[in-house]
Amino acid sequence: MRSVQASERRHLAGPGPQPPPPDGILWDVVGEIRQLLMLPAALTLQVGHPAVGAGVDEHSVFRTDPWGRGERSLQSFLTWVYGGEEALAEGRRLRELHKHIQGVDAHGRRYHALTPAYYAWVHATGFPTYRHAQRYLGRRPYTDAEERQLYAEWLQVGRVLGIHDRDMPRTPEEFWPYWQRMLTEEIERTKVVDELVSVSTDIPPPPYGPRPVRWALRAVWPLLVPGFARFRRFMTVGLMPPEAREALQLSWTPRQDRRLRRLGRVLAHVLPLLPERLRYLPYAHRARAARR
Repeated sequence: MRSVQASERRHLAGPGPQPPPPDGILWDVVGEIRQLLMLPAALTLQVGHPAVGAGVDEHSVFRTDPWGRGERSLQSFLTWVYGGEEALAEGRRLRELHKHIQGVDAHGRRYHALTPAYYAWVHATGFPTYRHAQRYLGRRPYTDAEERQLYAEWLQVGRVLGIHDRDMPRTPEEFWPYWQRMLTEEIERTKVVDELVSVSTDIPPPPYGPRPVRWALRAVWPLLVPGFARFRRFMTVGLMPPEAREALQLSWTPRQDRRLRRLGRVLAHVLPLLPERLRYLPYAHRARAARR
């Protein structure tokens, strides 16, 4: 606990970090609606760490308020990239929120949410997920130069969240050995992983839209929820890097892979034809429009 407190004091004393630049890759991809398909894979990877999984299991409302929890997480994520000064305030808010999250994981080991190795893992999962998802949802994979830029911008976001450079690999070349070590030595199929990839229909209807829409959705939700649950698992497992699937013991067939590639090709060619106000989530669209 003392090391966490010392890290916090150094973080507050240091100069303010800068969010990723508006002309970078993250400003193009994070707020685009395709990213909604990528996030569940990264979130599932995060809780594959026993400490992170235990923290979510014991302290999160993802079971009782899945839509609200997802909306708040998404808004926070968008703020890290598009928020400017708000991004720094959001980073401080998250650290404050996590100060009191601690307990014992499934192996009997004590954890604290702000332990640098755990906090860094949560952030680290985003880079390989974006890289892998681009191979399905983009028109082409990232080039080596683009991957390097993506990673540099991801480190900038990490600094906004209070992650020190010493706690993250500094380059993509350093990242991949760290990634393989984590998958081999730390990551496992936790209780929360099982819940996030289940096809359980115990999911409440989304509480959005005018009251008549919510009533109608509630009425037909029993018919819709089985397909929604299957699609959620399909995208979560499919957009996870293969080596991560293996570490979490999640099956994925060639037939499923072909289906995901077909879906990705459609999205990659149709979505760029839409007006930006339809392609991007409102917060991201406003930031991009203000920047222009």
